[in-house]
Amino acid sequence: MKAKSKAKKADKQVLVDSLKTTLSGAQALYYTDFTGLNVKRMTELRKRLRKAGVDYVVIKNTLALRAVNESGLVSQRLKGPTGVVVAKDAITAAKVLSDFAKENDQKPSVKGGLYEGNAVDAEMVKKLASLPTRDDALSIFAGYLNSIPMMFALALDARKAQLEGSH
Repeated sequence: MKAKSKAKKADKQVLVDSLKTTLSGAQALYYTDFTGLNVKRMTELRKRLRKAGVDYVVIKNTLALRAVNESGLVSQRLKGPTGVVVAKDAITAAKVLSDFAKENDQKPSVKGGLYEGNAVDAEMVKKLASLPTRDDALSIFAGYLNSIPMMFALALDARKAQLEGSH
């Protein structure tokens, strides 16, 4: 009987270590309640998250908490079925979750999570989902940078026309 107990404990430690490894380098982790999602929808959610480079792990709450705490982060107590979203890009992960929930009766619901080491609630995850992704922000910034020389050239051209008109 003891051998079986030790094997279970070792299996649990493997799960905790695996999640800790996944957490290293993550910018955000969100806890979701996937109650009400059938297998087909869960598979679709996992597929979308994977495509976005985001990990989704379903693990016992106590093991998830242990992995998070052993990673040097502090997490809230979890209740009910929990799926853990682990992301290097917090905004992309929040967008995928938010878009999927809109299409599926607000499921999975976000219980909370951590963003850059700080606790966040479901509202904050929604706000993150509304922000532009890194690539979108860079392209907006590049557009602004391109517009500055163009505005300068137009101003010079207008000044030139103004000076020529006064002579």
